[in-house]
Amino acid sequence: MSAETSAAPRFRLRFVPVLTTVLLGLGLPYLAEELVDLARHYSRLVPGIADQLGHLYAQHGMQTVLALIAIAVMKWLVPADYGLHFPRDRSYVGPAILWGLFFGVLMTAIDYAPQLLARTAPKLGYPLDTSHVLGWLGFEGIYVGPTEEILFRSLLVTFLAATMPGKLSLGRYSMNGAGVVVAAIFALAHFGSFFDHPWWMALAQQIYAFALGVLYAYWLEKSKSVLAPIVGHNVSDVTEYALLFLMVAYWR
Repeated sequence: MSAETSAAPRFRLRFVPVLTTVLLGLGLPYLAEELVDLARHYSRLVPGIADQLGHLYAQHGMQTVLALIAIAVMKWLVPADYGLHFPRDRSYVGPAILWGLFFGVLMTAIDYAPQLLARTAPKLGYPLDTSHVLGWLGFEGIYVGPTEEILFRSLLVTFLAATMPGKLSLGRYSMNGAGVVVAAIFALAHFGSFFDHPWWMALAQQIYAFALGVLYAYWLEKSKSVLAPIVGHNVSDVTEYALLFLMVAYWR
């Protein structure tokens, strides 16, 4: 982060903007899931939708459509720059790649700590063949970034920063408090890990998801573009999956 002027308004939480952000952040993915389930039940238009990976592609695609519709509405209700363009000045893509690599390794160490310590192959739940490897690497390395960052950063951070302005500072660094709030919502969106992982692992996942959310919001604010958050998100996730497939291939 970089230094900001001290003239920025003091950050204060406001109930209605935060509630609206929570409802959008948790409600749009849920609505996308329901629409995809309806499509699966009543239509055959989406091939492979019953497969886990196909379902993820469909759900994230629908989530992005809903987020873009919400942004179109919000531009009329809350005029602001929602970052859906290339950076006009510094892009922050370089730091996004480096931090993405770092967090990808860190996430792998946390998410697969038992397997790494035991030097055993993680269980994938699907065969390690070309179609699955390419499908998952494509999802994590290309698809997941825009489909999640358009919602959480372009829509939620921009809306909340416009309706609840103010800065939070740490030393010489400062950023919009809205980005920190949305980072907490982003982490809570992964709360399900507490139900199928050991508590220490789920807690660590909450912490790194929050840290990543803060970084993504910072890059959005400084570059005025969602490009760096998308790149950082893709790099961290694809790094973890590449390391996962290497572990499975080496230790199986």
